[in-house]
Amino acid sequence: MLLINSGGVDENGGAEGCTVEDWVAYDKTVRDAGILVSSESLADLVTATTVRVGPGGERTVTDGPFAESREVLGGFYVIDVPDLDVALDWAARCPGSRGGGSVVVRPVADFGA
Repeated sequence: MLLINSGGVDENGGAEGCTVEDWVAYDKTVRDAGILVSSESLADLVTATTVRVGPGGERTVTDGPFAESREVLGGFYVIDVPDLDVALDWAARCPGSRGGGSVVVRPVADFGA
């Protein structure tokens, strides 16, 4: 899974360092390579809600994400590639890795299903 974190937002609300055209081209490349499992862009950060459950089971709901975070999770790609090196190559090509952003690469857990 490629978790796309934006390091900043431009005046139009897009990720710094890349254009809509960059995203369209990357999305097409991933699809054409036949490795795309799924992908989504997340709604604006102001729509986020955080839920925490305390030790006694009490639920606390707050608007927004963790205040301590400087990066914002903007979306993800789930890709099917043979190994970490190939996943890292695709992450480096992702427009979200530019302009102060980052792409976190994590395997999806396999529980033997």
